[in-house]
Amino acid sequence: MKYMLVMRATDEARQNYENVDFSEIIEKMGAYNEALLKAGVMLAGDGLADSMADNFVVDFSTEPPIVTDGPYGETHELFSGFWMIQVASKEEAAEWARRCPLGPGSKLEVRRVTEMSDFGEFADHPVLKQQEEWRAESGQV
Repeated sequence: MKYMLVMRATDEARQNYENVDFSEIIEKMGAYNEALLKAGVMLAGDGLADSMADNFVVDFSTEPPIVTDGPYGETHELFSGFWMIQVASKEEAAEWARRCPLGPGSKLEVRRVTEMSDFGEFADHPVLKQQEEWRAESGQV
């Protein structure tokens, strides 16, 4: 089972990080990433640029869609990084999430990634089969 761990930071978390040495944060995240890699569960992961950087939102409520620069609304709606892990169960995903070295005010949203079996009768649809082949060709799990 694949899960995406989405890092969310609140205003409280941002204030707390201002009081922590950045090299300490990097070292803790590095140790967490190394543990994920050594356990063989990490598929991908990255931090994201600040919400005021070169980011934008595409709003599909009109035709054509509207592209606007950030910010994106409420602070609690933003996420600042992610991990993609492959584990045997929801419980194992929760255990890895609990080990994440995030501080007070931070949240980690954990979402299961869909699998072909989730599509039921549509799992044999040619478009879904093609996407499965593309993943295999590109080396994605």
